[in-house]
Amino acid sequence: MIEQLPKAFLTRMEDMLQDEYTAFLKSYENPRHFGLRVNTLKISVEEFLKISPFSLTPVPWTPNGFYFEETDHPAKHPYYAAGLYYLQEPSAMAPAALLPVTPGDYVLDLCAAPGGKATELGARLENKGMLVANDISSSRAKALQRNIELCGIPNSFITNEVPASLAKAMPEFFDKILVDAPCSGEGMFRKEPAVAKTWDETRPAFFAKLQRECVWSAISMLKPGGLMLYSTCTFSPVENEGTISFILEEYPDMELLETDSYKGFSKGNPAWGNGDPELTKCLRIFPHRMDGEGHFMALMRKKGSSGQTLSDFRTKPDKEAQKLLTEFFAGMDIPFPADRIEVRSSNVYCLPPANNHFKGIRFLRNGLFLGELKKNRFEPSQPLALALKAGQFPSRLCLSPQDERIGRYLKGETLPVEKGECTKDKGWQLICVDNFPLGFGKLVNGTLKNKYPAGWRIH
Repeated sequence: MIEQLPKAFLTRMEDMLQDEYTAFLKSYENPRHFGLRVNTLKISVEEFLKISPFSLTPVPWTPNGFYFEETDHPAKHPYYAAGLYYLQEPSAMAPAALLPVTPGDYVLDLCAAPGGKATELGARLENKGMLVANDISSSRAKALQRNIELCGIPNSFITNEVPASLAKAMPEFFDKILVDAPCSGEGMFRKEPAVAKTWDETRPAFFAKLQRECVWSAISMLKPGGLMLYSTCTFSPVENEGTISFILEEYPDMELLETDSYKGFSKGNPAWGNGDPELTKCLRIFPHRMDGEGHFMALMRKKGSSGQTLSDFRTKPDKEAQKLLTEFFAGMDIPFPADRIEVRSSNVYCLPPANNHFKGIRFLRNGLFLGELKKNRFEPSQPLALALKAGQFPSRLCLSPQDERIGRYLKGETLPVEKGECTKDKGWQLICVDNFPLGFGKLVNGTLKNKYPAGWRIH
């Protein structure tokens, strides 16, 4: 691995680390670490540990993060398809863990794809407040949408915009903002050797310019009194202490805050920025000091305080649509506010609390997609299934992880069902692994018609 690292990168790291450089180099000979983060929106850590079939060791800096063995293959287990956990490199769990999100906050993840940090922020909102998850890339934003829906986060607005356009539409809108900035990726060389092949000496300065554009937009969207967590997965001083120095110089209303530190974390180095002693409040993760890849983090506060008046514009269901929705949801313990339901082109959504669509913003999803109105019926969606708990739907088929029908269901196959296995003998069923929803099916004469979406199926 060491021979694949760029010479200019190694020269700079030796200058930065001095006596620790040999230990840093040696870390590249070690195998990478694998992590999963329990989705506390669906299951508590304690409950998950009781049913987990994996060999898990706690990640110190996040209470719901764990190392797993490469031989465990958690992506192949049906619990993954139920959204009980998200697979994430352990160091990458730190930024979301260090941003103190509380239920009811308005939260932005500005550079969110593929969703590792956004899904944790969304889980900690506990279905209250609002998560805006943005990515500039259309293809990456689609992956982000899939992961947010898999994790069952209903109060999300998934956007596909440049930060400046978001800033124009949402001035001083957010209580908390995460800027996991685009960067040169030096901290991921061990995990993704291909990144090292694309690196050259110009990339840190190139990304530093992008980062400063991102933080300008983020700061303008942050409420006075709000918190912003800036992070990268690079070692480069110009992208880390350099960007924070820029913020402190150009935005006097922003201040650095102390954050929790853990064994192996390092303080920021003022000499790698503009010399401001406040830079010691930043945090660095080096792979030779702890079990993970390289990361940098800085928690900042915008001085002052303010309130926020929210707008609420929606297209309410007409009488026929309302009749079909009432029939479908009759007897359900609906986990979302019925007064936020909107119908657009026969698609039905439950909107987040601030839902004026933010004119001109490109978005993939505004709120929870509930399903589609068709002739004389309503068909529920996959995101609805994953946002439910088993007991909230009138009829369900609960299978064990070992039941061969689980694999067949996830492949989109029709399933045989014995009388009495489902709560009701016909109609829509919520298909669950143990007691955790996977998707919908429709029971007709002892045969379950599979409604698991084609794009989600296992091949």
